[in-house]
Amino acid sequence: MASHLNYIAITPYKFNPPSSSFSLLHNPPSLFIYNHLKSLLSSFSLLSVSSSSFSPLIGRSLATSTMGDILADSTMDAVQRKLMFEDECILVDESDNVVGHDTKYNCHLMENINAGKALHRAFSAFLFNSKYELLLQQRSATKVTFPLVWTNTCCSHPLYRESELIQEDVLGVRNAAQRKLKDELGIPAEEVPVDQFTPLGRMLYKAPSDGKWGEHELDYLLFIVKDVSMTLNPDEVADAKYVSREELKEICRKADAGEDGLKLSPWFRLVVDNFLYKWWDHVENGTIKEASDMQTIHKL
Repeated sequence: MASHLNYIAITPYKFNPPSSSFSLLHNPPSLFIYNHLKSLLSSFSLLSVSSSSFSPLIGRSLATSTMGDILADSTMDAVQRKLMFEDECILVDESDNVVGHDTKYNCHLMENINAGKALHRAFSAFLFNSKYELLLQQRSATKVTFPLVWTNTCCSHPLYRESELIQEDVLGVRNAAQRKLKDELGIPAEEVPVDQFTPLGRMLYKAPSDGKWGEHELDYLLFIVKDVSMTLNPDEVADAKYVSREELKEICRKADAGEDGLKLSPWFRLVVDNFLYKWWDHVENGTIKEASDMQTIHKL
């Protein structure tokens, strides 16, 4: 209930006379809308809402939303805003036990991350073609966290839904990876069968994006070798390209030197620095399953 109220409270609307229909705004609401929302929030008697009315696993409730939040988040891209408030991430402890669920919005607020309330499951998929080149993507400019940075093929979250909570053989996470490869890169599901993803390991990391947003994830690392077709979704991906080992090393060098404004996502860089090249050997040798270690959670 709290997440739905949070969505209603934070999403700005425009009244279009003479009808009573409402539409989403990209720009900050007018003074009329501001006063309307203020009145609306007041009608909920926010100050009298007890925090005990909500599950402690829900993060920020309507009662703790501020008018500053509403005005600031009204500038968020409409597609990203929808995902941030409708998608429910899987909350876990540091041993990867499920402890609850919350919106992507709440899970990526630094105030919740710093308070230890936002650790959630994620995955990072690495797709190689038959020439053993790795597919990279550049995140879209409208991404809330880490816009326009380069990263591995696909990075996202299994959601709090039956098909993506399945623990056996990491099936829930594999299902999520197949879904997001379609959503972000337009790769048909039949080209990336879930049984062809190889889970290689898990890592726990924390990374701020800016003063407001960040990541605190228990990240599943999945590899797959397939030649695929792509149709990029511009709401998610600005660019994509295959790279060889040497090309990736040059990209890392440029990112370290600050050349061309090139930036890499922190989770991708952790994988590059700790695992990627030795796992790449296994990809080329056809022995990738021998590299799998799903017992250890690497705290990086």
